[in-house]
Amino acid sequence: MAFHQGALVNRSPFTLVLIIFIGTICGNFMIIMLIYYSKTLHSPMYFFLSQLSISDILLSTDIAPNMLNIIVQERTPISFPGCITQYYVFCSVEAFECYLLTVMAYDRYLAICSPLHYTSIINHELCIKLVIFSWLLSCSMGSILTLGICQLEFCGQNDIDYFYCDINPLIELSCSDTSNIQIEATFLGFAVLIVPFFVIVVSYISIVLTLVKIPSYSGRLKSFSTCSSHLTVVFIFYGSLIVTYLIPKKGQSQMISKMMSMLYSVLTPFLNPFIYSLRNKDIKNIVKNACNRIGKISSP
Repeated sequence: MAFHQGALVNRSPFTLVLIIFIGTICGNFMIIMLIYYSKTLHSPMYFFLSQLSISDILLSTDIAPNMLNIIVQERTPISFPGCITQYYVFCSVEAFECYLLTVMAYDRYLAICSPLHYTSIINHELCIKLVIFSWLLSCSMGSILTLGICQLEFCGQNDIDYFYCDINPLIELSCSDTSNIQIEATFLGFAVLIVPFFVIVVSYISIVLTLVKIPSYSGRLKSFSTCSSHLTVVFIFYGSLIVTYLIPKKGQSQMISKMMSMLYSVLTPFLNPFIYSLRNKDIKNIVKNACNRIGKISSP
């Protein structure tokens, strides 16, 4: 059994998508290398940022090459195992980013609301455990939904009007009863989207209440500046996910759903390195110093 993929990206320029894909890989790889080699960035906040870059590379690699193939061929066949594999990777990485953004919000909460206890709570060992637990939880949820899709029956032409294999288009193609997997998707969506988003909101409410108590405006601004990049990513990432998966399909057109999917699966991994590098003084200073050293070496 095979599917045929084709979507909005058929009319998208190949060059633009290719530039976004290359920019995503290079930008996130640069963030990883800067954090790994620079001792000033060896802190929990930047460790979590490096994990976000790794997940962005995995997500882009899972989606973008197939999208480029669709642009060239317009209607691309994909085997059922290939489609299922693509969905499993996509689902697991998206869930991991939801939990990782929650962990990063908790990290900022402790750093601002409990600065005296921060170093004793958030250590390197705990950071690794949080990342491993997030991956295990995400892969488990991805496995549940993937196994549910494998039990569905498909008939007809099996044309996926999407640029990657996602749960909603696959459910629409199925000619069997999909009530069980829809219930599973609802409960897991609550665990992946609603619960982490609630934790993030509560964390930032506590952060704002703490910042209000700081007497000087410069002190409040300096403390909040460490959260601005994370808050921007959360707004873009969760906003597009909520519109795609939580708003009833009758309340949105298929075109809007496709645009939102492109936002969190393609554009967000591309924008994340720029958001964190342009709004982060530490990373900007390291990049500036590296450019100056390269300039001195290359100059006669």
